[in-house]
Amino acid sequence: MNTTSGIHVIKMPDLGEGITEVELVAWRVQPGERVAEDQVLADVMTDKATVEIPSPVVGTVLALGGAVGQVLAVGAELIRIQVAGAGPGASSEMSAAASKVPQAMAPAAPPGITPEPARAPTPLDLVTPQATAGPVRSESVDAPTGVDKPIASPAVRRRAWELGLDLAQVAASGAGGRILQADLDAHVVAHGVGTPAATGAIAGAGVAPRHDEEQIPVIGLRRRIAQRMQDAKRRIPHFTYVEEVDVTELEALRAQLNAQWAAQRGHLTLLPLLLRAMVLAVREFPQINARFDDEAGIVTRHGAVHIGIATQTGAGLMVPVLRHAEARDLWSMAAELARLAASARAGKATRDELTGSTITLSSLGPLGGIVSTPVINAPEVAIIGVNRMVLRPVMRDGAVVARQMMNLSSSFDHRVVDGVDAAGFVQAVRRTLECPALLFVT
Repeated sequence: MNTTSGIHVIKMPDLGEGITEVELVAWRVQPGERVAEDQVLADVMTDKATVEIPSPVVGTVLALGGAVGQVLAVGAELIRIQVAGAGPGASSEMSAAASKVPQAMAPAAPPGITPEPARAPTPLDLVTPQATAGPVRSESVDAPTGVDKPIASPAVRRRAWELGLDLAQVAASGAGGRILQADLDAHVVAHGVGTPAATGAIAGAGVAPRHDEEQIPVIGLRRRIAQRMQDAKRRIPHFTYVEEVDVTELEALRAQLNAQWAAQRGHLTLLPLLLRAMVLAVREFPQINARFDDEAGIVTRHGAVHIGIATQTGAGLMVPVLRHAEARDLWSMAAELARLAASARAGKATRDELTGSTITLSSLGPLGGIVSTPVINAPEVAIIGVNRMVLRPVMRDGAVVARQMMNLSSSFDHRVVDGVDAAGFVQAVRRTLECPALLFVT
C-alpha cells in the first residue's frame, strides 16, 4: 500500500504459493463510496480459490484499478482510497496521483492512428463499463450527438431501416428515451406500416419473433473451468470405459444401515459406498490412483487416496477433496462429504480443500443419464463417472426380474493407463458394489 498526501494506493498483495497473477471477479465497492477498515473491497480468483481483499484504511473510494474479468499481476494497482479527514490539498493531489496510473490501464491506440494529446485521467477514467459484473446486453445504447438524434441500438436501427421507418417518428419507452424493439412493433401496429412477418406475429403462430440477445462474460470460476477443461482435452488422450452395475443388494444394505444407524451416525447416501469401493479397487490397481507430470515425464502413484468430488455450485463446477479416504469408514466419509459440499456451495472452500486430489468422482445424481464421458481432472489419470440408477428388467437364473441398475462411465489417460488396467479397475469396483459385504473387508 502506498500513501501520498491522504491518498492510499492499494496494490494487489502477494497471496503466496508462487501466485503471480489473479483474476478480478467482483468489486464490492464503487467510486465515491465510504469504506471502513477491514471492509472487503474486491474478490479475486487464483487457480483454485476466491480470495477477499480487505481495506486497511477508512476513507472514500476514488478509483478502481481494473474491470471485472481482468487479470492483474501481483503488485498492480488495485484501488485508490482518500483517507478520511485528508487535508484540503487532497483533491489536487489525487489528480496528480491518478496521472501516474500505469499505461496498461489505458487502451493502446491502433497502429497508424495518432493518439490524442495526453491528459491527466479522472477517477472515472479508471473504471471501464465492464467493471460491473453480470450479463452484458449486445443492444448497447448509441451515444447521441445531438438532442434530436434518436437513441437506439444497432439492431433496432437496422430493423427500422428495413421497415422504412424514421426513428424520429417512433415513440420511445426505454430508459433515457431509448427506442426498443417493442416500440417499433407498437408503431407498426398503430400506423399500419411494415410487413407482418418482419414486425409482428408470424402468420398462424400467434407469437411475435424475438430479436433480443444476451452476452455473458466468461469470467471468474467459469473462466477457470473453461481453461482447465480445454487444457485437459487438448493434452490428455481420453478413453472412456462404461460398465453396468447391479446395485440392488447395495441399496438394500444402505437402507438397512440407515434404519439402524442414521440417528446415531448420520444418513448414508450412495456416494460413501462408491468411495469405499474405489479405495478397495485402488489396492489392486495402484496405477489408477496417480498423477502424471507430462512435462517431467513422471507418474506418481499415491498411497493416500484423496478423492475429488465434482460439485456443482452457483458459481460453477468445483472439486473439493475428501482426504485420506483409505482411512475413513462410511459414516466418516458421509460427514466429510456433507461438510465439503456445504463449504463449496457457500463459496467458503479453502485452497487446501480444493487441491491435492489423486482421483476424482463425478456424479449428477438423478440427472446422470445413461452414459457420460467425464473429462479427467488433470494431472490425475482417471475419473469415475456415476450415471442414473434405474429399475430395469434383467435376466436372473432364466427369469426376468426387476433390478436396480446403474452405469459407471469412467475416463482414463491413455498415455499412462492401458485399457486392460482401466477395465480391471472398473470391474473391481463393480464386484464390490454387487457383493456389498466386501465393503467391510479390510
